Amino acid sequence: MNDRGWDEDDARPYFFLSYAHTPKAGARGAGDPNHWVRQLYRDLCEAVLQLTTVPAGVPVGFMDESMHQGELWAERLSEELAACRVFVPLYSPRYFNSVPCGQEWHAFTRRPVYPANIDSERTSGIVPVLWAPMSRYRLPKVASELQFNHASFGPDYATEGLYALMKLTYFRSAYELAVHRLAARIVQVAEETVIPVGRRLDFNGLPSAFNVTAPTKQLRISVLSYHQGEVPTDRNPDYYGARRTDWHPYRPAGSPIAQHAVRLARQLGFQPTVHEFDDEVESIIEGNAAAPGLLLLDRWALRDPQRRELVRRFDRSDATWVSVLEPWNTDDPECEERGGELGELSDQALRITRRASRPSFLGVTGPTGLNTLEDFDDALPRAAMKAKYAFEGRTRAEPDDPPPPRPSLRDAFRRGPGPNPFGGEDQNDDDRPERDQPAREEGDDPDHGPYPGGGPR
Repeated sequence: MNDRGWDEDDARPYFFLSYAHTPKAGARGAGDPNHWVRQLYRDLCEAVLQLTTVPAGVPVGFMDESMHQGELWAERLSEELAACRVFVPLYSPRYFNSVPCGQEWHAFTRRPVYPANIDSERTSGIVPVLWAPMSRYRLPKVASELQFNHASFGPDYATEGLYALMKLTYFRSAYELAVHRLAARIVQVAEETVIPVGRRLDFNGLPSAFNVTAPTKQLRISVLSYHQGEVPTDRNPDYYGARRTDWHPYRPAGSPIAQHAVRLARQLGFQPTVHEFDDEVESIIEGNAAAPGLLLLDRWALRDPQRRELVRRFDRSDATWVSVLEPWNTDDPECEERGGELGELSDQALRITRRASRPSFLGVTGPTGLNTLEDFDDALPRAAMKAKYAFEGRTRAEPDDPPPPRPSLRDAFRRGPGPNPFGGEDQNDDDRPERDQPAREEGDDPDHGPYPGGGPR
């Protein structure tokens, strides 16, 4: 097996089906809205099998709902995106508004594409599908630049989209034709291109190829912790993983804390990404905020003097748009034994944050306030929204355009009434610039008042 996770002789999946998950309707008893995508996936796999020599038992394609429960979904997605031969995105308005779908597109297109022979003109391994009609929508640049002819799939397909062809009995024959030709196109593209297996990327840290998410919809989750190779000898390594972002403080409950935070943030409408704090901290300290953030801090990592100093510098920078959460498992005997020592290190490193925080808003009454996963679940929404409000207040306080120059009273008295000596008519009283107004206090907004969560942390 090579360093990319695949044996050289492995039969790679023909296609990766990329789609936007549709939420369930609110009505009780509503069916699974992603049922039709799974049916398309099964039909495509069967059709591709008929057109190829894929041996029995070898996966023909991949869609993310086929993963086994408990598998680390981000790692599996990265592995499949690094190995699949063709990328099949299901175009819909929801698809191009989805950050995970944009991350999948970005990951696949990081791999080079070569024509299989000198006469081939294939330069892309993407075969798009019109899941819904897109004529009324503007496609992102990466999709609009992709040359693809949908006409061969039939006129009803181009007009109605594949979802309608599947669901309505009237279009049954049109659906079967579209699936057959789509499968044939997937096989053709796979045979006319050479797309080497790529490296497995950190999926959670990838940007979206669509670049459509507003900054305040984003949430940058930073993790300050250890990976297993740097855990101190007196700390149980079972709470850590291959990467620092694999920290699992409430083990065996839940999942690694960053993955758990991602799920909670998505429920709040955020599009979260996960990063190591060590890679983020300098940008935060310099005030180069791209989005609101959360810092998930492992107090055990504060025993490292260099990383403790990074946290001190972060604390002094007063980056109010980054909220701090410190998971602390009181069922962990080592945490119980070292609680006083590590709590003191945290108090020293986060002195300003401690003094300025509002317990009623943060839901944390002290350094050991997140003793269980349930405590963390309660605190994260408040911390994320606090960061969002602070980020919005920060951007309102920093307009893109400089304010207009103040009017000069000296010039006004010098001119007096009558024609403007520089040409044109003099302004009447209603048109003259207003006199200087007293400066507003920071955070004052005559329409909305101070932003929620504003002021010191």
